[in-house]
Amino acid sequence: MPNVKGHAERKSFARIKTVHDYPDFLDIQLQAFRDFVQDDTAPEEREAKGLQAVFNEHFPIQDSRERYTLEFIHFALDAPKHSIEECIAQGLSFSVPLKAKLRLSSKEDEDEDEAEEAIEQEVYLGNLPFMTERGTFVINGAERVVVSQLHRSPGVFFGHSVHPNGTELYSVRVIPFRGSWIEFSTDVGNMMWAYIDRKKKLPVTTLLRALGFSDNEQIVQLFDLADSVTVKTKKAYSKVVGRKLAATVSIERITEVVDEDTGEVIEDRVEREVILPAQHELEEADYDKLKEAGVTLIHVVREVDEEKADDAVDYTTLLNTLKRDPTHSEKEALEYLYLQLRGTEAPDEETARGVLERLFFSEKRYDLGEVGRYRINSRLRINEDQDKLTLTREDMVAIINELILLQNGKSTLDDIDHLGNRRVRSVGEQLASQFSLGLARMARTIKERMNLRDAEKFTPQDLVNARTVSSVINTFFGTNQLSQFMDQTNPLAELTHKRRLSALGPGGLTRERAGFEVRDVHYTHYGRLCPIETPEGPNIGLISSLCVHARINDYGFIETPYRIVKKGKVTNEVKFLSAEEEDSAVIAQANAPIDGKGNFINKLVKCRHRGDFPIMDPEDIMFMDVSPNQIVSPAASLIPFLEHDDANRALMGSNMQRQAVPLLRSEAPIVGTGLESRVAKDSRAVVVAEEDGVVEYVDARRIVVRYDQSEDEALLSFDEPVKTYDLTKFRRTNQDSTVNQSPIVKEGDRLTKGQVLTDGFSTDKGDLALGKNVLVAFMPWRGYNFEDAIAISERLVSDDVYTSVHIEEFELQVRDTKRGEEELTREIPNVSEEATKDLDERGIVRVGAEVKPGDIIVGKITPKGETDPTPEEKLLRAIFGDKAGDVKDASLKAKPGMKGVVIDTKLFSRRKLDPASKKEEQKQITAIDKQLDKDLAELDARFWEKFFALLEGRKAADFIDRNGNVVVSEGAKITKTALKDTPALQLDPRVPFTADEDLNANVKTLIRNYEKRHRLIHGIAKRDKHHLQMGDELPPGIVQLAKVYVAKKRKIQIGDKMAGRHGNKGVIAKVVPVEDMPFLEDGTPVDIVLNPLGVPSRMNLGQIYETLLGWAGKKLGTNFATPIFDGATVADVEETMKKAGLPVDGRAQLIDGRTGKPFDQKTTVGYIYMLKLGHLVEDKIHARSIGPYSLITQQPLGGKAQFGGQRLGEMEVWAMYAYGASHVLQEMLTYKSDDVQGRSKAYECIVKGENMPEAGTPESFNVLVRELQGLGLEVSLD
Repeated sequence: MPNVKGHAERKSFARIKTVHDYPDFLDIQLQAFRDFVQDDTAPEEREAKGLQAVFNEHFPIQDSRERYTLEFIHFALDAPKHSIEECIAQGLSFSVPLKAKLRLSSKEDEDEDEAEEAIEQEVYLGNLPFMTERGTFVINGAERVVVSQLHRSPGVFFGHSVHPNGTELYSVRVIPFRGSWIEFSTDVGNMMWAYIDRKKKLPVTTLLRALGFSDNEQIVQLFDLADSVTVKTKKAYSKVVGRKLAATVSIERITEVVDEDTGEVIEDRVEREVILPAQHELEEADYDKLKEAGVTLIHVVREVDEEKADDAVDYTTLLNTLKRDPTHSEKEALEYLYLQLRGTEAPDEETARGVLERLFFSEKRYDLGEVGRYRINSRLRINEDQDKLTLTREDMVAIINELILLQNGKSTLDDIDHLGNRRVRSVGEQLASQFSLGLARMARTIKERMNLRDAEKFTPQDLVNARTVSSVINTFFGTNQLSQFMDQTNPLAELTHKRRLSALGPGGLTRERAGFEVRDVHYTHYGRLCPIETPEGPNIGLISSLCVHARINDYGFIETPYRIVKKGKVTNEVKFLSAEEEDSAVIAQANAPIDGKGNFINKLVKCRHRGDFPIMDPEDIMFMDVSPNQIVSPAASLIPFLEHDDANRALMGSNMQRQAVPLLRSEAPIVGTGLESRVAKDSRAVVVAEEDGVVEYVDARRIVVRYDQSEDEALLSFDEPVKTYDLTKFRRTNQDSTVNQSPIVKEGDRLTKGQVLTDGFSTDKGDLALGKNVLVAFMPWRGYNFEDAIAISERLVSDDVYTSVHIEEFELQVRDTKRGEEELTREIPNVSEEATKDLDERGIVRVGAEVKPGDIIVGKITPKGETDPTPEEKLLRAIFGDKAGDVKDASLKAKPGMKGVVIDTKLFSRRKLDPASKKEEQKQITAIDKQLDKDLAELDARFWEKFFALLEGRKAADFIDRNGNVVVSEGAKITKTALKDTPALQLDPRVPFTADEDLNANVKTLIRNYEKRHRLIHGIAKRDKHHLQMGDELPPGIVQLAKVYVAKKRKIQIGDKMAGRHGNKGVIAKVVPVEDMPFLEDGTPVDIVLNPLGVPSRMNLGQIYETLLGWAGKKLGTNFATPIFDGATVADVEETMKKAGLPVDGRAQLIDGRTGKPFDQKTTVGYIYMLKLGHLVEDKIHARSIGPYSLITQQPLGGKAQFGGQRLGEMEVWAMYAYGASHVLQEMLTYKSDDVQGRSKAYECIVKGENMPEAGTPESFNVLVRELQGLGLEVSLD
């Protein structure tokens, strides 16, 4: 990272130089969405993936008689109607209108070849939520993230189980992307069955017959199981006596079915007669049976050579299945299959064949996906075409053969948890499948409309219903388990949420079903999934994070980079390997010692091969890790000395960093890992210079930068070199924390590309800064730090060290009710002047006002009439105004515990349609149109100037426009005159303008940039018009929407949770006056006292290393970077302590602030980076006197949000029994709970000062009685 002014460079302890830079940490989201929409690609150049592939899959659509055909030409995305900021403020979705160009062709008669006429039209298909540059979606005003899903890859999987009687059973499952599952498995009787969709069961040989291998001979020959023997003579037969038959010997007999009354032959019935069954051992006597039946060719089981016995494969399973197969021909097999699937007999052979075809061989119904085909080809070692996305007969045979090899121990089982068998469904793929669902529904309605409109003229617009697609997409973003409300507590939380991989969600696992194996760390996770960062609860192991260097390939498999090792020499060449490719590789660790030329220094090198760690000769090594932190995620990479922490505590450390609340003043850690600046940049929390340039203007709200442009860039680009960055000031995040950016550059500063211009929330001079460096002592302090509790100095409170600002949003809707419109006002009935003193004339609290519990934030009155007013009453009210008693107070008031300052208010109103405003609106629209024409004329002038600067006077090659018309004939010179009638948008960037390829590439770039700018100018004008005509967009029935933002300053206090980065968490138990805190010999009081007993059993010694190095860094004024697994050693820490003139063991003599006497022993002291977590006591503390009750049980509700009570459970009742407190217990179970009459009487008695009444019947008893009555039991209380 370039050195930012005022930014102390970190001193790094790293020994290994990096050869591979980190990818953009948000690429997993951004790239997936880019591939989905391909909006930067010209329509004709788009690849068949994402949205394009979905359209290609569902179009063309034809009616049942093939008279009408609706074809897809291309799609386009318009500019969004609202900016991201407007969407967040008004509760809208940030989306772009999706339009598709469709062609409808019709024929008079279905037999005609040529279409009579074709109508092309652009059709609106709804709004598509668009990803922001931060990798998020704004849905209904809230930022959401679509989490990538880790699911089982399509393909073929071989499994194994053991029957209770000890028999080993083998199975294989073929999982497609879309379509029916098929499974082959062996059973206890050594037969093989096929299961279709896990229910329908049939012998595997029946399926083979149905696939076209109709007779036994074909099946036997297919697997090369038998020798065919001619037995025309007794001598020839005698050679096979004693051998087993491979296939049943049978003959067909034709019998005539005769009508008894007329003697007429009704039909010839074919009956099959079995002469000798399969697996029958041939005897001498059988020859006569064969001769009599006229059989001359039989198939006997092939005998195994004794020499090749080890390599032989036993096909008994298949032969047994053949013996038990109820069918004997393709026709019978198809009919049997139809009967199993449909439960009825097949009308004819063709229908039955059609069912099988549709199951596995129809491209519409069955899709393996590119991944599935790739996996099947590699697993079965076959060379089927990669574009063949359905199963083939050959696939089926290869699968059965592989299963038999597996049964014979000649093949290997698949490990379902291997990352070669699990793939990532990113945002793009999830959206594509939802889109496919919507388009399939739309295609159905289009077909229906085509069939209904017979010989009628209609256009594509008439056929398409845009709601179909958008409702599916909206449902996905609103309710899908993987579309989640973004965790925005701090930049790291944001980044981690976007890089998360979940095994849950639709088509994935469920918490209850997932066993230990799925959750466990697998050797293929190395460099792909972080073994540390995962939740602690029921989701442990099911939700993981992507490693720092990992990326996702085109098939959805996770890849990780390695340095290539050639003949024992490490090169700087890097190759990405998937888990499957890595299985055959031998890989050295990143910290294996190598010399300057890349040779391994040690004779034997410690390596990794699959799950083993052999010590190998350098010549046998194929790859080497690129970096020691390759195996963990960014969050775990931020923990210094991670190598000294127990994994369980590191897990807590990486999870708790995400909960750190942004503080009033951020401070970067003294001891970091070097990844802090990268995380801050990639989380998009800071503004970064896009190119080299100069700062032209700076204030608190904006930065203006003039970027350098080369001559070529200036010629080909339409972008202005000056760019203005508006900084975010006090914006509320999803978790109520505050985003406030401030500039860290000065006017006139020279910038380099990638330089940080601002500090965001939780960043300090471009470094991620989640907490504060504070002086810590490890010692007990009067019992206040017992069991992980923390004692802190009052300085942390008074100096606002751990003070954070939280912004809460309050919203009030003004509706149009049946009894009249509600109204925002400060004139509220029965409310004192004092209570409304801070409200403005609109009834909204003024900015800067202090808000306390019960204060009115927004004043609103609602009509109260018991009945709906008549038209006459409405007229009278309009003339004379409402009576005071006709309205009631419906104001928004501050909740209990609320205390803060109003920092912003917003009021959105629906547009009023009076003539004056309509006239004004028309005037403004005309102005917008004029400005648009002016901007486009300027753009065209600039374009032609640049175009002729490149091409004027050059000889034309194949210069044609988009319609195929020749603009300049070949060989002629390109001049302004030749092009005077050609609009710029008609130029086709794909054609070769001249013979010079480089020049053509420049012209192509120029035209593409022009088109992009043209779209942008149109988009801005369209958006401005939309704002004018629509006003503020509000949901139906809502007239106005008021929003008030209140900032709360939270100082640290008793009950708040704090933590270090090593999983060392605790709750503040005591705020100690500064003068009472233990202090160093130079008089410096410590800030925090931690319990030393929290270290040994937790085994997170990283915090001790950090304590010492932090102290040295503070003393030397240096920040350190100690990358994980390649950081400072004990010797490095000791040397740094000596340099700083501090005790090498980090132990100092502390003096007790209360007595002034030194403590008995020396204490470990130093600087630790401590975080304040989002679990703030002020948000949790809660008390209830009276409040809402549950409707049925009449018991108080639970939870702070419902203003509920504390549950007195079964065990608490036992405790009351133990104390014999019968009266208190009775009150708890009656008045204070669900005795409805009792509680109102108790209230009366308290008011009147009388004795408490007798308790009545609890409502829960009545509920029980009613339950019994509901069961038809008469309950009487005597």
